[in-house]
Amino acid sequence: MSELERRKIAYVLLTSRTREEVEPIRRKLGHNHPFITENGGGIFFPDGYFSLRIPGAVRTARYLSVAQGRPYAEVCEALDEIAEECAVGVAGFHHMSLREVADNTGLRPRSAELARAREFDEPFFFTSADDEAVARFVETARARGFDTRRGPTFWHFSAKCDAARAVRSLAQLFRQATHIKLRLVGIGAGEEDLPWLRAVDHAILLPDSKGAAEPSEHLPETPGRTRTIVMGDSPGAIGWNKAILDIIG
Repeated sequence: MSELERRKIAYVLLTSRTREEVEPIRRKLGHNHPFITENGGGIFFPDGYFSLRIPGAVRTARYLSVAQGRPYAEVCEALDEIAEECAVGVAGFHHMSLREVADNTGLRPRSAELARAREFDEPFFFTSADDEAVARFVETARARGFDTRRGPTFWHFSAKCDAARAVRSLAQLFRQATHIKLRLVGIGAGEEDLPWLRAVDHAILLPDSKGAAEPSEHLPETPGRTRTIVMGDSPGAIGWNKAILDIIG
């Protein structure tokens, strides 16, 4: 990161976390660049980052933001309506107390509070549903324009949260602001990152903590720009550091 800053190379944080979860991380890193939250739900820009006008941007706390996902209240309302229609039980963060979110996530109370400050995407789990009912729920949600995807811990319910589209939109703003040819580098750490990794010029997928990673030819195909994703050598911060230095070195 020090080398990126020295060379004045922007690095964008892209995460499934909320804006309020990202802010302490940004302070710790000294991060002064845009960031993308809730799997592409929102793009946030520090004040004055671009001199050009950002289409669709509104003031959100200390940032200008562009919402790609539909508002959280609308998402929660749709989740409850579709669950009732499909006769399945669901428990989302908006149903849970702070203590229940902490218990279900393993987070400390303060971290759970930040995770509950959602703007676009609702984590949930099915409390009563067989496979057929879950499939019916997913299809009904899709027909109404909502996305339902299964994550490592929770299911996630949203509309128009698209990390790849967020990456492309942000890249276009960088091009317009700098008038230079940009090379987009993306580093991900799991299969859920594949869609947006396909939207960059140079994509790297880090192995998990056990060192497991599939060779490039076995990665699932997803639509986008990049057809090859390079496997990183090491997981976590070590792998990220080596990948970046190899590219810019």
